[in-house]
Amino acid sequence: MPFLQCIESNCQAQFDTHSRIYTCERCGGLLDLVHEVRAFDPEQLKRSWDQRLASKEPANQSGVWRFRELLPEVDEANIITMIEGNTQLFDAPRSAEYAGRGQLTFKHLGMNPTGSFKDLGMTTGVTQAQKLGANSVACASTGNTSASMAAYAARAGMKAVIFIPSGQISLGKLSQALDYGATVVQIDGDFDDAMRLVRDITKDSPLYLLNSVNPFRLEGQKTIAFEMLQQRDWQVPDRIVVPGGNLGNSSAIAKGLLELIEMGFIDHLPQITIIQAEGANPLYQLWQRIQSEGSDTQALQPVKGATTLATAIKIGNPVSWQKSLRGLLKSHGEVEQVSEQEIADAKAIIGRDGIGCEPASAVTLAGIRKLVAAGRIQPNEDIVAILTGHVLKDPDYVVNYHRGELSFTDKLGQKHLLSSNYASQWIQVGADRSEIEKALSL
Repeated sequence: MPFLQCIESNCQAQFDTHSRIYTCERCGGLLDLVHEVRAFDPEQLKRSWDQRLASKEPANQSGVWRFRELLPEVDEANIITMIEGNTQLFDAPRSAEYAGRGQLTFKHLGMNPTGSFKDLGMTTGVTQAQKLGANSVACASTGNTSASMAAYAARAGMKAVIFIPSGQISLGKLSQALDYGATVVQIDGDFDDAMRLVRDITKDSPLYLLNSVNPFRLEGQKTIAFEMLQQRDWQVPDRIVVPGGNLGNSSAIAKGLLELIEMGFIDHLPQITIIQAEGANPLYQLWQRIQSEGSDTQALQPVKGATTLATAIKIGNPVSWQKSLRGLLKSHGEVEQVSEQEIADAKAIIGRDGIGCEPASAVTLAGIRKLVAAGRIQPNEDIVAILTGHVLKDPDYVVNYHRGELSFTDKLGQKHLLSSNYASQWIQVGADRSEIEKALSL
């Protein structure tokens, strides 16, 4: 039977899954949901998971609950699902060429019901909330978490309360949360302020916390690894490249891969590579210290006043950094940072492959290009890059880039206009056929 366990090596306290806790009650450390994975026969599980692909039952159609042997225990009738998962692997030749590679694959998690990877964690998180008898849920959010939690809470008949940082959330994402009936609380501060407050309030109130500090959230997100490998006939890529914000996604993917290793599904780990924006790069800074000083026992130092137009990763004090670091160390991974210009151009190139994504997703391509140029990615590497959100999550960013009007303000308060190096044509003419033909060189 699964149980919760503190990840701190000098603690490792255990708790049952009926406890309404988010972090260790003994030391305050993060918690893992631990499964007795060695009890399973890998080949039998593979057959079961493949057979479920043809089922019409909601739990089997879900790209999360299809793998329920390795998820929190719950009665199938009580699962809160929107048939999440089942997201595509896309070949991206133009993006590959831009990165200096012959081939590149994207797994586009923006194809989930509310347009981001957060749905994978919310189906397990909201299902657990219901199991514990909660009737209201809460989160701090820069956008995607709020949209996803609001939708799943609505499906479960729960009240959703969302804490957002003032002026730092895409209206496309906020509109989703409002449409799904959530109560929005705007905080005079940044995401880290909102996160601190929601964690404090949920300690002793009826609100059930659904940020990625909640271990049940990461249980759903770890199925990214399961589904990706199932789609690849269990052939492990050399490298998985993931955007780095609150670091729940990289933590979850690493946990899923480590469970597959323990079960004997796969015999080695892909190299997990995390890409952050230069203005919101606390993990990158920690990784640089680890590489230069040779010690992995250092603590992450938050970035105050994090800045990036990629709002989904505009986080200076990520709660899941210890789990993320664990995955990096075990997979001999890497961390890189990219500039606002590199993100904007990479996003435009991804669009040229007919694959729209939110700005935070584009750090993966920008990072791969940078690592290839530095000789840190080998020409024959098999790479899967994660796209986290849909293009319509932040349409203003897209339009401003292609009109040559995309700008950002740095930590010193200075405004910078980005170059639209890969802009699509924007032509304005009179309502006259000859003018149109001339403009289009017809």
